[in-house]
Amino acid sequence: MSQVVRLTISLPRDMISFADKVAGERKISRSKVISSCLQEVAEQRRIAELEEGYKVMAEENRKFAKMAFELQRKVVTDQK
Repeated sequence: MSQVVRLTISLPRDMISFADKVAGERKISRSKVISSCLQEVAEQRRIAELEEGYKVMAEENRKFAKMAFELQRKVVTDQK
């Protein structure tokens, strides 16, 4: 785990109240609530980046398969 650093932030009062409510429900600190939220956002971003990478790779694989199929058809046709 990363080193913990103390940070002072400003939030709207309703967000502080919400963080306090969640902290009470989960029996964790307000800092842990905010940290968990940021970790979730980071994980969502990582998943989105992976999904985008998989889409790009799928398109590259589709193009390669099409090219390979066309070459195979040409070779088989030329051999007849």
